[in-house]
Parts: sequence; structure tokens; C-alpha cells
Amino acid sequence: MLRKFCALMVGASLVFAGCGKEDDKTILIGIVAKSQSNPVFQAAHTGAKNAAKELSAKYNVNVQIEILTPTDEDATKQAEAIESLTRRGAKGIAVSCSEARTVTPAIDKAVEKGIAVMCFDSDAPESKRFAFYGTDDMACGQVITAELAKAMNNKGTIAIIAGSEAAPNLQNRVKGVKAELAKHPEMKLLETGGIVYHPETPEKAAEAMQQAQRAHKEIEGWALIGGWPLFTNDALKFAPGTVKVVSCDALPPQLAYLKSGHVQALMAQDCYGWGEKSVGILLEKIINNKAPDPIRVVDPLTKVTKENVDEFGKSWDKWLGK
Repeated sequence: MLRKFCALMVGASLVFAGCGKEDDKTILIGIVAKSQSNPVFQAAHTGAKNAAKELSAKYNVNVQIEILTPTDEDATKQAEAIESLTRRGAKGIAVSCSEARTVTPAIDKAVEKGIAVMCFDSDAPESKRFAFYGTDDMACGQVITAELAKAMNNKGTIAIIAGSEAAPNLQNRVKGVKAELAKHPEMKLLETGGIVYHPETPEKAAEAMQQAQRAHKEIEGWALIGGWPLFTNDALKFAPGTVKVVSCDALPPQLAYLKSGHVQALMAQDCYGWGEKSVGILLEKIINNKAPDPIRVVDPLTKVTKENVDEFGKSWDKWLGK
């Protein structure tokens, strides 16, 4: 009888040990982008999910992705999402910060609990995050403005569509626009109202751009440091080419403006890679304790024009999970 009891206990121990090993092979990674409504983050979500499938086999683990992106921009909800993932035992979190100061305490608490946290797209550089993947924002603003200068023959008055005034990545892009403008003495930023801040939704951005253009007929060019207005139909009320436009991002709705001649160039960010590459970076940290060197990994911008728009557009079938 004693032997049978011991055998049962050994068997139970093996079962529990097996369960422990199985749990050890499950890695929960949270993705907290800025907003569900923004297509660039929809692409990032798809990238994260696809990377989880591909890398589970590579690392012999079960990578699970949980997306806790707020419906609309809300740094407080982002902080709450990070806290929720921390309580649930996530091994890694990737976040695009709507406002760094609000999100930083939640990031730091997660790191103190042993969670690998990185930022993508919009950084929290003062936090304890171990890495960042995204655009060089100063360079982004400069490239957009340099392309706009070409389209405007290096002269004229411009304005900036600037998104949220609190977002650190967008602040740096505005700085980049100003830095590049200084190289073109016959171009200037509209003195009053030249930087147009707005909620980062397509409708609000388009409305803000239209209002500024109506109020200031002297605007001859637009630097869109985010592509928000172009995510809607009929956002640009002027005839093609009469006002020059160069925009960040190259989402499917934006490509139509390029084809119509309303937009002269698009500078595409690696928004699919924000999810795909972030999952890869997190797994290297979680499994092999390796961080990228340097810790800021810059994704390249891809110039999209009428010449390559059709070929570039095919990429979106993959990026949006079609």
C-alpha cells in the first residue's frame, strides 16, 4: 500500500513538473500602441502576430501576443494596460508612447518586476526601457521638408500637420522640419498658425488642415509629419498640384492622393516592423538576455512616388493580414 501511495505521489509530481515546464515555454508579450483607429498601428499589430507564429518555432516556445492598444489616444489608458500586463505575468511589453511622462512610471514598475519593456515608434527615453525601434524623428522631419522644397522649387510658405503636441516623436519631427527650412532661405513657416496640432484621428486631422488652408490662402505647401488627413477620402480640397504636399507614411488610402497628384511624395515608415521587429527584439532579450547595440534601432524611411506606388501598394496585403 505504501509503495502504491509513493508511486502515485511520484506520478503526480511528474505531472506537476511537466505543467511547470509547459508554462515555462509560454511567453506572453503585450503590445500597447497609440490607438486602434490608426491604420499604422493595425499594421504593427499584424506584424507582431505574424512574428509570434514564425519565432515560436525558432525559439521552441509558445509566443502569445496580447494587444491592449486603446481605442483612441490616451496615455493614461496605456499606463493602465502596462500595469495589467505586469499583473498577468507578461514576459515582454512593447509600447508606443502617446505621452512619455504619463507612461514612464508604469514602464519602470514593469521593469522592476523583471519584465522586458521596449518602445517603438514613440519613445520614453527617460524610462527604464531597454530598447527602442522606430524612425529617426529629426531626420524624418528633415527628409519630408527636403522633398517638399524640391516640389516647391525651394520657395514659398508652408504649414505643418503635427498631430499631438504631447507626443515626443512628433515634437522631434517638427524640430526636423524647422532645421531643414533653415537651409532654404526663400521658404518659410507660416508665422501664425503654421504648426497645426490636432487629435490624431483622420477626420479631426483633415478638418484641421482644411480650416488652416481656408484661413491662410498663402499656404503653398504642407509638411505632414504624420499622414492622418490622408487616411480619409477627399481630405484635400484644392486642385492637384496647386498646393504641394509631402507626407509621412504610405498607407493604402494615402496612395490614392499620390496617384491623383494631390501629394508629391510619401515617406513610408516600417509600421509593420514596429510589431514584427519589436517581438524579435523582445524575444532575444527574454530568452538570450541580449539587447540591441545601439539600443536605438532606427528603421529606414522608404520614398514612395508615382513611379513605385503600385509595387509598394502590394505590400499592404501582407501588412494588414489580407
